[in-house]
Amino acid sequence: MAVNIGGLRFGRLEVIEMSHVDKSGKAFWICKCDCGNKKIVSGDKLRSGKTKSCGCLQAELRKNGIRKTHGMTKTRLYTEWCNMRSRCRNVNNKNYGGRGISVCDEWEKFENFMLWAISNGYNDNLTIERIDVDGNYEPDNCKWITPKEQHLNRTDSHKITAFGETKTIKEWSDSTGIGYDTIERRVNAYNWSGEEAVTIPPHRKRVVLSGC
Repeated sequence: MAVNIGGLRFGRLEVIEMSHVDKSGKAFWICKCDCGNKKIVSGDKLRSGKTKSCGCLQAELRKNGIRKTHGMTKTRLYTEWCNMRSRCRNVNNKNYGGRGISVCDEWEKFENFMLWAISNGYNDNLTIERIDVDGNYEPDNCKWITPKEQHLNRTDSHKITAFGETKTIKEWSDSTGIGYDTIERRVNAYNWSGEEAVTIPPHRKRVVLSGC
C-alpha cells in the first residue's frame, strides 16, 4: 500500500490527493503547482526531487538562458557550488570538513542544486547560509542571505558573556533588540561590561559609580 503523501510539498508542488496506482504498484499523485497548474506525478519522482514543478521552473530557466545540462561553469552560482563542496571535503578546514559538515547526496549533482537555488530566490548578490550551523548543506537547512548577514552569523563571531550566559553579538542583538554595531562598539571600543552592553538602551548614558 502506498504511503500517503497528501498535503506534503515537493519543490513548487503540493500534493492534493492520489490519482491512481499503475499495474506495477507505483502510486501517482495529483499535485498543484505554485503557478496554479495541476500535474500528475509519480511518488518516486516527487521524493527523489526529479520533478519539482509542473514544468514552469524549467521554462523560467530556459527563459533566463539557463540550460539544464548545464552551461553554468562560468557563473557565480556554479562557483558557489564548487566552494561549498570544496570546504566540506577539506578535512583541514576546521569549520566545515574538519568537523564533519557535508553536502547532501542530492546536491552532489549541480543541476539539482541549481534548481533549488533558483526556486529559493538566488541572485548574484546573495550567498548560501546554513540555518543550523552544526547541520549539513541540504535543502531544508539552507537559505540565501547577504554577505553582511553571513558575516554576522559566523560561528567564530565575537562572543560576550553577560549574567552567566555566553552568546555571539548577533544572538545578543536578536534577543535584546539592541543593534549589533552598538553592542560591538560598547565592548570593543568603550570597554563596557557584557551586562552593560546588552541591557542599556541605545542613546541612554552609562552610569559609572565612583569609589568611596
